[in-house]
Amino acid sequence: MKRKVPALAALFVLAALLIGCGSADDVKDGGPVSTQPGPATTVAPGGSTTTSDGQTTTTTAPGEAIQLSVYFTMNEKVAATHRQVPYTKEVAKAAMEELLKGPNAEEKEVGMFTTIPADTLFLGLAVNDKIATVDLSKEYESGGGTLSMSLRLAQVVYTLTQFPTIDAVQFKLDGEPVEVFGGEGLILDHPVSRADYEELTPAIMVESPTVGDTVSSPMRITGTANTFEATFMITITDWDGKIIAEEYATATSGSGTRGTFDVTVPFTWTQYPRGALTVWEASAKDGSAINVVEIPLNFE
Repeated sequence: MKRKVPALAALFVLAALLIGCGSADDVKDGGPVSTQPGPATTVAPGGSTTTSDGQTTTTTAPGEAIQLSVYFTMNEKVAATHRQVPYTKEVAKAAMEELLKGPNAEEKEVGMFTTIPADTLFLGLAVNDKIATVDLSKEYESGGGTLSMSLRLAQVVYTLTQFPTIDAVQFKLDGEPVEVFGGEGLILDHPVSRADYEELTPAIMVESPTVGDTVSSPMRITGTANTFEATFMITITDWDGKIIAEEYATATSGSGTRGTFDVTVPFTWTQYPRGALTVWEASAKDGSAINVVEIPLNFE
């Protein structure tokens, strides 16, 4: 079944002018990451860490840039995007700092925003037994209703649990453990994981590529999904909205259970090095496109 998505030319013209512009807000880092003694874990990207006695190894060489994910929100759901940061062993700290900067101009243009208050300070991070304890300033729980509070928690949880050495997160505010969060009274008396925020996760969440990434053929597409019978569609369009690749994808589970997907799609672009990846589910009721996610990309 073919689905022609709307042309994105106007969006890309504006986005092209804004690429590389960051948020005007500077990250506020209240201090260095702390790691507990003994069996504490230092996290690194892509499963490249070792733990136990505080020794850490990584396949990323010093001097190389590291690509990290941070999670903002879009359409009242969690949404992933990428950041390039200088080489560091403190990648979880780096990810938190990038998260607190908020979305850049291109991400804002496609509807991403953050529910984390702009004056939130990052005060520290410790990881033990795959549980990350993140310390943020009191401003983190200021303002907003239940949805905003839940989303800002989910943003931190998703950002930290991208690393294979972290399964769940517990929170401190100004150094004090949090059991009840904000005026809405959200209970945080136990470490929370991505599963605790399933209702804030889109039916199809693409974690790579993300907004503004540069991709080549074949394009590798990864993420999680919870769709009917675990199936959904992948469409790649060019600058004018013309479909240049389309195929079905299947996650490892669906129909009420979230699964993962890792799909490689070849494509050919001709004139303009800009386009979009669109993922969507065909409605079981009438075949219409639902749970649509559209991601502007650069081609090379």
